[in-house]
Amino acid sequence: MTFARSPAGSAPASQFAHTPLPPHSSPQPGISEQYNPEMRLQLEQRYHQQNLQSFEAGQAINLPDREVWVVCRGVVTLSTSYDNGEESLLGLVGPSGIFGSPLSEIYPYHASALSAVDLLGLSMAELEHTPLLCQDLFRSLNHRLQQSEKLLAIVGQRRVEDRLRQFLQLLGQEVGQNQGDQIRLTVRLTHQHLANALGTTRVTVTRLLGQLRQEGVLDFDTDRHLLLSLRA
Repeated sequence: MTFARSPAGSAPASQFAHTPLPPHSSPQPGISEQYNPEMRLQLEQRYHQQNLQSFEAGQAINLPDREVWVVCRGVVTLSTSYDNGEESLLGLVGPSGIFGSPLSEIYPYHASALSAVDLLGLSMAELEHTPLLCQDLFRSLNHRLQQSEKLLAIVGQRRVEDRLRQFLQLLGQEVGQNQGDQIRLTVRLTHQHLANALGTTRVTVTRLLGQLRQEGVLDFDTDRHLLLSLRA
């Protein structure tokens, strides 16, 4: 199993690649460099007009009916739940990503902080009256669509082991950071997170992770972040 490598010394080439604004631009965490300068200026002005909302890892994020969130730092998980209490992962949103109730017809629709996150709230009215903002945030939604298609393709695999291997590869592309011959996932995922994403049980995920670790496919660092081998 080979994981794709991002350019040496750089962040992943995805919406999760997050380059902070220069210190003199804003004291707040910056927006990804994928935004053009004019849009970044608009968002910086928003920083000074209102405070960012911060959430700790594991904290639920409120989803107003007519507002969306822009992720400025960290990673957010989107999920739904069923009558039997089980949950299913709908997607991951990282820096520069956008999410919110107006962008989904799933019910129930949950958002929670996978890591510590800073979010910027925007009303739908603001988006509708700011063409430049709409245009650039569309790129984020396009990434979300591509990610959703990948997740659908993964959960369509019959063997849970195949689902897990491919999901780890996707995570490496989305939230991975190169460390020599390994990719370190920058967020810490529990076995239950993986089980929810793959439509299986935590016990099965634990067993398969142990098997992959024995094969040298993955390991854990001292902070329990997953390390994916580029050589396996």
